[in-house]
Amino acid sequence: MNSYAAWAHPQLAAQVLRLRRDGNSEAALLVESLADARQVLRLEQLLRSLPGVKRVAIDRPACRVRVVLDAERTPLPTLLANFAAAGCPAQPLQHGSIDDVRSQEQHDALKRLLVAGMCSMQVMTYAFVIYIGVVDFVDFSTRNLFRWLGLLTSLPVVFYSALPFFRGALQELHERRLGLNLPVALAVALVFLASMFNTLRGSGEIYFDSVTMFVSLLLGGRYLELRSRHRSGAMGDAVIDGAPLLAQRRRADGELETVPAMTLLPGDRVHIAEGTRVPADGVLQSAHVEVDEALLSGESRPVRRARGEPLIAGSVLLSGPAELLVEHSGDTTAVARLGELAARARQARSTIAASDRVVGRFVARVLGLTALTAIGWLLVDPARAFEAAVAVLVVACPCAFALTRPATLTRALGVLAGRGVLVTRGDALCRLAEVDYALFDKTGTLTVPQLQHRAVEPLRGDSVEQVLQLAAALAHESSHPLARALADTARQRALPLQAQSVQVAAGAGISGEVAGRALWLGRADYALACSGQPAPAGVADALLLTDADGAIAAFHLDEQPRADAQRVLERLRGDGITTSMASGDASSRVAAMAARLGIADWHARQSPADKLERLQAAHAEGHTTLAVGDGSNDAPLLAGADVSAALASGTELAQAHADLLLMDGRLHGLVDACSIARQLQQVTAQSRRWALGYNLCAVPFAAFGMVPPWLAGIGMSLSSLVVVLNALRVGRPEAAADDRAGPATGARELPA
Repeated sequence: MNSYAAWAHPQLAAQVLRLRRDGNSEAALLVESLADARQVLRLEQLLRSLPGVKRVAIDRPACRVRVVLDAERTPLPTLLANFAAAGCPAQPLQHGSIDDVRSQEQHDALKRLLVAGMCSMQVMTYAFVIYIGVVDFVDFSTRNLFRWLGLLTSLPVVFYSALPFFRGALQELHERRLGLNLPVALAVALVFLASMFNTLRGSGEIYFDSVTMFVSLLLGGRYLELRSRHRSGAMGDAVIDGAPLLAQRRRADGELETVPAMTLLPGDRVHIAEGTRVPADGVLQSAHVEVDEALLSGESRPVRRARGEPLIAGSVLLSGPAELLVEHSGDTTAVARLGELAARARQARSTIAASDRVVGRFVARVLGLTALTAIGWLLVDPARAFEAAVAVLVVACPCAFALTRPATLTRALGVLAGRGVLVTRGDALCRLAEVDYALFDKTGTLTVPQLQHRAVEPLRGDSVEQVLQLAAALAHESSHPLARALADTARQRALPLQAQSVQVAAGAGISGEVAGRALWLGRADYALACSGQPAPAGVADALLLTDADGAIAAFHLDEQPRADAQRVLERLRGDGITTSMASGDASSRVAAMAARLGIADWHARQSPADKLERLQAAHAEGHTTLAVGDGSNDAPLLAGADVSAALASGTELAQAHADLLLMDGRLHGLVDACSIARQLQQVTAQSRRWALGYNLCAVPFAAFGMVPPWLAGIGMSLSSLVVVLNALRVGRPEAAADDRAGPATGARELPA
């Protein structure tokens, strides 16, 4: 209990316990050991046996447990101790992470489905009595009674379960577009009103069993799609939940104190025990440790970090203890930024179906075909016109066709999230399959800068430590990879200095005052132009530090390609994508790296505007463009591309403009994304061919009056089920094999 006693503090408890209107409290907890179903069952039984626990909800994909309890009868420390006793240690989450919107959406869908399912079974029982009357005598009063019972039992289905379809139809009409909800709402309303009219007048056919079963099957398909969409968002939830709420901060006297992690400030020193999570972004002060960054990168192997290297909030310390110098905490950590991007991804997923224009054209043709069927039967046999028109409307309902894109895209987004690629815009993944031109930034994207001691060249007789101290004060204020490499080297040598009045020239350098001295750090042409002094020999390709008197020191940084850069570029070229590289670096360095990576089209001394101009020129030539970068100066390039990707190690501005975020910091995520994008295109095309083929086969039978409405509802639901099951092929080995064999000839989106 002692290890959880800190949670008894009112301020800490207030961060995780949310007071409900019924007087109880609700807590959300992150529990990583939920893989074993038997352990989940034991945990739920244990929690429900605690005094004051009202409700327990376990979400295994998101590794979350929500508990509603009376906090006075079971305090938070007691609850956490019981989690530990069950072998499932829990980390309390801030109450803002309790996703009521998603939970309410799922509960609402389940309630509507249950109501429709129960009522449809009851209506089928009533309809059975009426069907018996066709072959055996059932008196008029009995048949009429069961008609009325069918009407009454159908009311909850039509006015409660089917309400989302009516609301969606009204919204589609308000937005002047044709969508999935309109034909469904028309079919339900027409069938119900006609059946009610025949019930009131005591004669004619009734279809209460058809309409209730139609709604039930359709809601069942939507509920499965909703669950799939929520499951694919579990990766984003896990990212948001990554950082702990408590930290062990070291006071000035050397003693440790437990504080909320959100109160940590830059410069604080934090003690991290072995097996616990890193509470903030910072710099390792211990000699070396091993950390598990699987939650952020998807990489299961431990990562070794040495003194001076960064640690990311949410990673698990496998060997320790360790000391951390805090740089970012709370909402400014990498975990918090990834959480915001995950929220963007979920918002993008929720708007997928509404943007599909092909579905609108399909709906228009279904409505037109229904009208033609009604007109044709009115001319031949008016008594059968209504039933035939309803059968066509139901059997040709575009549910299966409309599900092809969202169901397949939801599956693709979930697969990529599991592989460490976060997609913030679903339509970008659809366009990625069409990409034939990729423009890469060099420094920090394709290469990793390194600064060795021998590469520091003082030009005025200063010591290496002195020039590093001055340069690092400026470099610490920049997010450029070259500046970070310089700052990391100086940090390892414990050379702290503060810069004032810092200004960053994108892609060129940094200026500022250090110890009352105006300094410039950056490309040789920029630094010398600012100082107004001539260039010394042999520094054209170096990172230069200057003042008003000229060059102070040159830093010759050695760049190495990322471990997977060449392999990724070869794979992209093998897929028919032209690769190009643009950099603000000197021509000699860019040419050397382009030769190592096999890039024929490269450009040096490129400003952000120059990079964007090259991308726009490729787009004007008819190319579908992909831009990959990591720095703030790459933001215009990323924003201007058809599809953009950024590394999770890049700047916040680059991440904000990226459609794809490579969370593991490796370029191989691009290969996965391109492969999944092509599978998405192929599977979507296959599903749409199936939906069109089904309609072409079934609609003629319905139009000639050979398919009753209840059978049309079953056919429509089975068609939708086939589409959902086919979407599950995305990311599976057989689909990947098809993708490696080459894009299918019918992979392009089919016209409706």
